[in-house]
Amino acid sequence: MLTRRHFILTTTTLFSSAIAGPVLAASHSTDQWAAWDAQVTPPGYDPATTNPWGLHPRLLPTRVEVRSGLVPGDIHVDAIARYLYHIEGGGTAMRYGVAIGRGGLYEPGVYTVRRKAKWPSWTPTPMMIEREPEIYAKYADGMEPGPANALGSRALYLYAGDRDTYLRIHGTPLPRSIGSRASSGCVRMVMPHINDLYELVETGITVYLYPAEEGNVATAV
Repeated sequence: MLTRRHFILTTTTLFSSAIAGPVLAASHSTDQWAAWDAQVTPPGYDPATTNPWGLHPRLLPTRVEVRSGLVPGDIHVDAIARYLYHIEGGGTAMRYGVAIGRGGLYEPGVYTVRRKAKWPSWTPTPMMIEREPEIYAKYADGMEPGPANALGSRALYLYAGDRDTYLRIHGTPLPRSIGSRASSGCVRMVMPHINDLYELVETGITVYLYPAEEGNVATAV
């Protein structure tokens, strides 16, 4: 059974800065990436305190204690509280505020990060276009990377086995949606926050998306 209670020990805060890590190579200009990163990162950015987006303080990056025995590197998303936990060693995790899928579009389950990308392009799925053509039809041929792109500055691609689920953990050009149910199924983060997380995430790690309602149970995908 997949339930949110098994991994949370306490929400006592222990603020810290994100730790830099390796960067994946890609084909886009690193100069362009750097310019976009500067555009979306507030001056003097401190993940624990910087908040020009008007988020509730609880949604800012925070180090918390979690149940021991969880696998370092894995990600757990508490859909009820709108938190993403990136597990560290020693019984701690970095916690970030997120937005999740609205209505029945959120898909709890167990996934694997098979791909990660900086400043990705984005194309809505045929189902998204069919469901909301007034929003998505104009992007049927894709949307170029950049600060206005729906996937924002970074994306982690979630797979079930070898199948791309089209679920992502990604940045968003709509930071005020954080803490709500707003997306078409993906997990959204403020761009500077996912920029920090991205550097720490390795492909192959497991992502647990917990149910969005108390009492629901999701089995592994």
